[in-house]
Amino acid sequence: MARTVSLTLMSVILGLVAAVGPFAIDMYLPAMPDIGLDFRVDQQAVQWTIVGYFITFGLAQLVYGPWADQAGRKPPLYAGLALFITGTVMCALAPSIGWLIVGRMVQGLGGAANMVVLRAVIRDLATGPQATRMMSTIMIVIAVSPLLAPLSGAGLLTIGDWRLIFWALLVAAVLSFFLIQFALPETLTERNRQRFDLASTLAGAKLLLADRDFMVMTFLAGFAFASFFVFIASASFVYTQEFGLSPTQFSFAFAVNAIGFFAASQFASPLSQRIGTLRMISGASLGFALATFAGFGLALAGLASLPVTMSTLFVGNIFLGVILPTAQVQALEAHGENAGLASSLGGTMQMVAAGVLVAAAGPFLDGTVVPMLGAIALCGLIALLLSRMIPRQAALA
Repeated sequence: MARTVSLTLMSVILGLVAAVGPFAIDMYLPAMPDIGLDFRVDQQAVQWTIVGYFITFGLAQLVYGPWADQAGRKPPLYAGLALFITGTVMCALAPSIGWLIVGRMVQGLGGAANMVVLRAVIRDLATGPQATRMMSTIMIVIAVSPLLAPLSGAGLLTIGDWRLIFWALLVAAVLSFFLIQFALPETLTERNRQRFDLASTLAGAKLLLADRDFMVMTFLAGFAFASFFVFIASASFVYTQEFGLSPTQFSFAFAVNAIGFFAASQFASPLSQRIGTLRMISGASLGFALATFAGFGLALAGLASLPVTMSTLFVGNIFLGVILPTAQVQALEAHGENAGLASSLGGTMQMVAAGVLVAAAGPFLDGTVVPMLGAIALCGLIALLLSRMIPRQAALA
């Protein structure tokens, strides 16, 4: 019992540290139309503040994972936080959209440390359903971000301009430093640290890339999560321009998706114990695809009103809340000795795939609902196809 309580407390701490990254994405979403007006640029230019963040966030994980295996979990967290703070200040002072994009990319370089290292910390502490339970608890804390971050951003817009949002993120980053310093212990013992050299890293990466289960689970989680990235990049424009919502109303509508994700993620661990992890992932992928197909089909038929759009996205996010924590844990399950490298390589592939998909969809995301739901349905299709690559006998076990 004490062990469970300890892991639960650690999960909450890890979630609070990890939440800084999602806040950096979600908090300024209500301000994206204002940013476009301020810099006199179109929607696609503003969307590059999202794409740039995702791409550097993904690539930087290649560094943080091996570093965390060599030096321990905390040094990369400190370095990432320093970069994140630097990027946040650059964003707050940005004189042009170009500078804002660069600042967001620096933020992404720093924010990557939290996600990759914290996944490795979970692997240090637990495996199997217990690790899924920890990841689900972290997801609770992270899921609060889409609930509170846009509302906080909309609230700040009532008393100042969009730059105030980045100053608030700076405060959050400082609070994260105190959590890392005083509440997060080092979980990688000296004897378990890996000596870093290029040859061993390449050998480890080759082993991971040849592992079919690792690749399937990594990209399954990546393309499922890409649907949320598409929504993030386009929803503020769709909800305010096509549906006529105010920034505050958009924040409430945005939060509906988080509620579905949040609720479902809590059932992932007990459900995986009841029916099996792989079988659960396979079924949830089918449900996710059907929900996204329904949303796109209704949009093509001219029936994608605000309630219909929110409903189909809500159902899709229920299945997303089941897929993500379990697929991410399953990808690392057999790689405890290289958890940092596996986490970083997997995270890089997931984030870059999502960023490339958003960039490719960008020219079609014109502030209307049809292309947004179409891109999300494409993510659902890819996730479904990947789930069919799970060995049948394993998925039924």
